[in-house]
Amino acid sequence: MSPPRRPRVRQQRGRSRVGERFEAEVGPIAHGGHCVVRLPLDDGDRVVFVRHAVPGERVVVEITEGSDGDRFWRGDAVEVLEASTDRVVAPCPYAGPGLCGGCDFQHVSLPAQRALKAEVVCEQLRRLARLDVDVDVAVEPVPGDRDGLGWRTRQRYVALPGGRRGMRKHRSHDVVPVERCLIEAAEGPRYEVRDASFAVAAGGFWQVHPGAPETLVAAVLDALDPQPGESALDLYAGVGLFSRFLLDAVGPDGRVRAVEGDAAAVRLALRNCPGLRATAGEVGAVLTTEYDEPFDLVVLDPPRVGAKRKVVEQVVDRRPRAVAYVACDPAALARDVAIFAEHGYGLTSLRAFDLFPMTHHVECVALLEPRGRPTQRTTS
Repeated sequence: MSPPRRPRVRQQRGRSRVGERFEAEVGPIAHGGHCVVRLPLDDGDRVVFVRHAVPGERVVVEITEGSDGDRFWRGDAVEVLEASTDRVVAPCPYAGPGLCGGCDFQHVSLPAQRALKAEVVCEQLRRLARLDVDVDVAVEPVPGDRDGLGWRTRQRYVALPGGRRGMRKHRSHDVVPVERCLIEAAEGPRYEVRDASFAVAAGGFWQVHPGAPETLVAAVLDALDPQPGESALDLYAGVGLFSRFLLDAVGPDGRVRAVEGDAAAVRLALRNCPGLRATAGEVGAVLTTEYDEPFDLVVLDPPRVGAKRKVVEQVVDRRPRAVAYVACDPAALARDVAIFAEHGYGLTSLRAFDLFPMTHHVECVALLEPRGRPTQRTTS
């Protein structure tokens, strides 16, 4: 998960409603770990994004952000009047309104958490990519956690006086003292996948869920089905997690090229992946001058903001037969899928993985392929 963002200072538009309470029916889940509530007010319905609720419940909502002139408000469900059958007692004593902001769904059963995440993925694809996606897309559990806990192999705390430590509240710099975070793993990350070891810089990027690297490698290789002699382009390649196994799959007659923004990661990728050719630099900028030949396969594993138009258009210009898009934000994925569609590439498969239990985050692996035209495989 990303470090907490500094809340934007918003100009108040009229009377503040912070602290006011309303009884309300909870509507559907929304992207970001909250549910939609519509409050009937004298000046019309007001949308409130409410945390700590479950769709279908009746709750008391306390407004945490908002004034009369705002389009929407934010709030917490501070009292449950009619509970959902999916509601559970949060395992963590620091989860709840006004407490640690790290987890969104501790009050929801694990199967229901995954169902809510699947709804968000489908909703984003419908709304942003105009795709009719089945609502029963499954968010798959991943080996390596214990009932959704004990999976975060890298954790950051706020140092407090007296040697204590804490976690920040939601959308705040205020700190809640904690004894122990229940999603923190007992051990740090292991940099081994399929008997291959990876060199990773201290503080460098590596998936925080212990089951994530193997799960994502398997999903990407299954989607792309790389063949001996093919060519592959690995974008936002990190230390070469996907490149390593693409090299094995395409063999000595194939080729794998990689682009990564972090120069230190590129140096490690070259160590981790013998035979790899890699370039350090901003992906869109690099692709304007390098690797402009056709590629059979492309792996896209961008940061949370997604690949965006410049990179997507560079990818389709290489005419790959298949693109595996690894996405940690369904909204960014949906936006980029819509851009691929403008250029004749359709979403042909989608898998989602619960790499961040107890939070609203979900990882997707999408396969994009050309529509209505034969694909060509290139060989070196």
